[in-house]
Amino acid sequence: VQLQASGGGLVQAGGSLRLSCAASGRAFRTYVMGWFRQAPGKEREFVARINWIAGTRYVDSVAGRFTISRDNAKNTVYLQMNSLKPEDTAVYYCAATSGSGTGYSTVHEYSTVHDYGSWGQGTQVTVSS
Repeated sequence: VQLQASGGGLVQAGGSLRLSCAASGRAFRTYVMGWFRQAPGKEREFVARINWIAGTRYVDSVAGRFTISRDNAKNTVYLQMNSLKPEDTAVYYCAATSGSGTGYSTVHEYSTVHDYGSWGQGTQVTVSS
C-alpha cells in the first residue's frame, strides 16, 4: 500500500494542526493505521493508531490532546493535534499494516515500528514557543 501524508506546518504553542494520510488499495478498511514521529537525533516513536474497528491507542504524552480517526470511504486517516507543545516538533509519519497479520487480534498493541510494513514520506510539524 502507498501512503501520502500531508498537513504539517509551523504553529505556535497551544495551536492546532490536522494531519492527513491518504492510502492506496481496496483493503483500507482492514488496515491498522498508525502515526509515528521522529525528532532530530531521536528514534522514531509511536504516537497513535487506529484499527479496523476504530479502536484507538495513544502514547501517554499526547493522550487527551491528539485524536486519530479514519474515513474508510476516502481511504484516509487523520491526526487532529490540539494544544501543541514545542516537544511535539518532529517529522510525522503515517504507517499501515493489515490486520490479517495477527488474525485481526484486538489484543495486539500495534505500537512499534516493527508492526508496520508500509510507510508514508513524512510531514514536518514545528511548534514554536
